[in-house]
Amino acid sequence: MIKIDEAIIVEGKYDKIKLSSVVDAVIIVTNGFGIFKDAEKLELIRYYARKTGIIILTDSDSAGRKIRGYIKGAVGDGKVRNVYIPDVFGKEKRKVKPSAEGKLGVEGIDPKILLEAFRKAGVTASHREKNSDITRLTLYELGLSGGQNSRELREKLQLSLGLPRLLSASSLLEVLCTMMNSDELADAVEKVKEDEHGI
Repeated sequence: MIKIDEAIIVEGKYDKIKLSSVVDAVIIVTNGFGIFKDAEKLELIRYYARKTGIIILTDSDSAGRKIRGYIKGAVGDGKVRNVYIPDVFGKEKRKVKPSAEGKLGVEGIDPKILLEAFRKAGVTASHREKNSDITRLTLYELGLSGGQNSRELREKLQLSLGLPRLLSASSLLEVLCTMMNSDELADAVEKVKEDEHGI
């Protein structure tokens, strides 16, 4: 398994499951054409495009090409890298019949072929050392979820960190894990609270 700094954009949850067995990275699911109407997810993709860069890994069919084109256009000046899977004809095990074009999607591609596709696109392993220790419990303990004013505090934190305002608690958790550890998060929350009270 290789660790990758950039966020990887895939079409569906089964693509994410497959990819999670091959790479350690933030993986964002577009829910197919759902991305065309999902402002929060698009904002998150734009954020990653500016901060770490994104890798677009869609299926090699016409739907995949449309989604890839839409995301590339939507991120503006963010850093985008494309990883392409080869045309492999067949049907995924969980599906009753093949796709309209008869090609395997990301979920059906052999892990070795996926890794080779990353290598061909020049994507290399990260040099970051350790994983973040931020969990759902961390967010709860810091008042960022499950509390009366959690949403308000989250929005203020997101603003102070230069993150999109429209983030759910789970999206925020994923982003924070790429940015900092729990001590740094506690400091950031404390600073937001101090600024709020004019201390």
